[in-house]
Amino acid sequence: MVTIDETKASHTPLDDAQGLGLGVFLCSVGMQFLTHAGLITGQTAGIAVTISYLSGWSFGAVFFVINLPFYALAYKRLGLEFTVKSLISVTALSLLTDLLPLGFTIDSLHPAMGTVIFGAAVGTGLLAMFRHNGSLGGLGVIALLVQDTTGFKAGYVQLLSDAVIFAIAALLFPLGVVAWSLLGAVILNMIITFNHRRDRYIAT
Repeated sequence: MVTIDETKASHTPLDDAQGLGLGVFLCSVGMQFLTHAGLITGQTAGIAVTISYLSGWSFGAVFFVINLPFYALAYKRLGLEFTVKSLISVTALSLLTDLLPLGFTIDSLHPAMGTVIFGAAVGTGLLAMFRHNGSLGGLGVIALLVQDTTGFKAGYVQLLSDAVIFAIAALLFPLGVVAWSLLGAVILNMIITFNHRRDRYIAT
């Protein structure tokens, strides 16, 4: 039987770079499918997507600005390393989401497929980032903080915050859009809930 001590892993800077890089890339790809299908999501990205749809501003720029207030909390409660990694990851995602459309286009996409690809890609991407002590900032910082201080799962914290965001979205978008989008958020958060366990995977 494997004990908790035996599951500890030591991450080198190269390990962290590839893990965070993969996480950012998967999240960026997931966002392309989400926005192409005209769907929304939860968390800070959901707020940024909504503002982007309503204003016409770039998602990447809005996402970067919205995250700025959360860095002080991240530094105070989760440390310098986590904050720097999150800042780099958010900046990379903001740039990559604007650059990816230059490299590929999506001709046809059913909302059901779009939301499943989004949830799977972003959920896996965030999981990779969490395991390398990073995040995409925003409400994800609060979710990780709650899990580390109370034991209440980060995925459940995100589901609760998503419920509020989707309730507001239901007043702004067609119910069909909100329903498909909610499915993607559930897939994303269930991936995190079932796989992000610090007692199973502890990086040193």
